[in-house]
Amino acid sequence: MKSRYIMFAAYNRWANDRLYAVAARLKDNDYHADRGAFFKSVHGTLNHLLVADRIWMRRFTGTGTAPDRLDAILYGDLAGLRAARRDEDARIVNYVDGLSDADLAGVIRYRTVVQPVAVEQELAPALDHFFNHQTHHRGQVHCLMTAITGDCPSLDLVLFQRERLTGGIRKVG
Repeated sequence: MKSRYIMFAAYNRWANDRLYAVAARLKDNDYHADRGAFFKSVHGTLNHLLVADRIWMRRFTGTGTAPDRLDAILYGDLAGLRAARRDEDARIVNYVDGLSDADLAGVIRYRTVVQPVAVEQELAPALDHFFNHQTHHRGQVHCLMTAITGDCPSLDLVLFQRERLTGGIRKVG
C-alpha cells in the first residue's frame, strides 16, 4: 500500500511542476484575474492548494503552519508561491517516504477548519482525499490556464506513470 502513496506524492510534485511552469509564462493580469473559479483566479486557486496541503500536513504530522481560512492568500506573488510549493511538495514526499504500514492502518484526529468539529479518520483514506483534492483543484487551474493560453500540458496520472515506467506500465516496441 505504501508504494501507492509514494507514487501519488511523486505525481503530485510532477504535476505541480508542470502547472507552475505554465503559470510562470502568464502575464500578471491574466494570472491574478478573477475568472469565476471557486477561488477566483489562477493565483487564488494555487494558493488554496498550498493552504489545504498545509492544513492536511499539520493534521498528518502535528507540525507546520495551518492557515485558518481555506481562501487565505499565503503569497501575493508567483515566485514566492512557487518556492513554497516546491518546499511543501518535498515535505509531502518525505512524509510519505517515512510512513510504515502500521502508520497507514492507523487513525488521525483533527478539527475541521470550516464549522470546526472534531474528526477521527483512518490515515489511508485521509491520504486518498488529500491527493484527490490536489488533483481536483489542479484540474481547475489547468482549465483556467488552457482558456488563457490555449495550451497546457497534460497532467494525466498515466502520463506520469509512462514517463516514470511505474505502475506496471511499460513502453513496448
